[in-house]
Amino acid sequence: MLTTMKKNKIIYAFILTLILPVTSHADYCPDYSSAVFAPELDYPAKKPFNNWLNNWLTALNPEFHMVHDQIVKEGETATLVGKFDYSALYHKDLEFENIHAYIFGTGMDTWEYLGNFETDRDGKIFVDVQKPEGDYLVRMVVEGDLTEATGYLTVVKPGRKTVLFDIDGTITLNDFEAVGDYLGIDYADTHAYVAETVWQYIDKGYQIVYLTGRPYWLALTTRNWFDSLGMFPWHLRTNSNAENPLSPNTEEYKTDYIQYLLQDVELDIIRAYGNASTDITAYAGAGIAPTDTYIIGKNAGNGGTNAISGDYAYHYSTVVTSTPEAGCSWR
Repeated sequence: MLTTMKKNKIIYAFILTLILPVTSHADYCPDYSSAVFAPELDYPAKKPFNNWLNNWLTALNPEFHMVHDQIVKEGETATLVGKFDYSALYHKDLEFENIHAYIFGTGMDTWEYLGNFETDRDGKIFVDVQKPEGDYLVRMVVEGDLTEATGYLTVVKPGRKTVLFDIDGTITLNDFEAVGDYLGIDYADTHAYVAETVWQYIDKGYQIVYLTGRPYWLALTTRNWFDSLGMFPWHLRTNSNAENPLSPNTEEYKTDYIQYLLQDVELDIIRAYGNASTDITAYAGAGIAPTDTYIIGKNAGNGGTNAISGDYAYHYSTVVTSTPEAGCSWR
């Protein structure tokens, strides 16, 4: 029987065959296929934990590891941050243990070994890497039990056309479904036609950025949720400073990250989607015009933004399908 991941790879493969090349351009479109069709990884040898107490920690608790997705301008060094912890309840950090890091993506035939790194007191490792324009799958493997974390690196030329999405209440039906989905007591439902909206932008060659106020430890659950929908789970940015789903610094965090995308990476964010008043103020504060902002839900149209009424069906048929292609070229 096919696993969920294998089934979704087949779905991705079929959809990717439907994407047609656009006019030639110096820049490449997002290269999702390289990460989707990555070869099998040759895992490191399993060795005892440095601290024998971690045998109990890892045996009695599920892992909630993550790699923060990174997007950088070509020529810049990306610092890949891995975070390793166990337990859905108290998220105990995996301290001073060995992690093996690997990368695969655009223009590569085999996995590249990035090295063996030791976690710090926060269960983190930091891996510097520089790659040419493209998209890359990152895996970090715990030597003591061979559990792993997955993340993505995107390297772009300045000016890549981008569409930004909030998640909770924007893709999902409300702001609180992340908690139920995480606890396993509910499954986060989506607005009608939002998946078609995202896929239409992907087909047209736009970079997709998911910017969510969800705390970092929800990254694994969020990726699994996206995967279950048959949607690429990157570029995903969770709040690395938040400890709970209702973090009070969400607006500031979103503003700061969008400014990074606009000023440092030099993305061209042509459209941004949200639902909350904090989305409206964060987007405007970062420099995205209200006329390029689309808001769904009770705040739709506030602050001079464009209103999405009900679900995405009408917006999809009248706005998204008529959006011009991004002007990039497929590899």
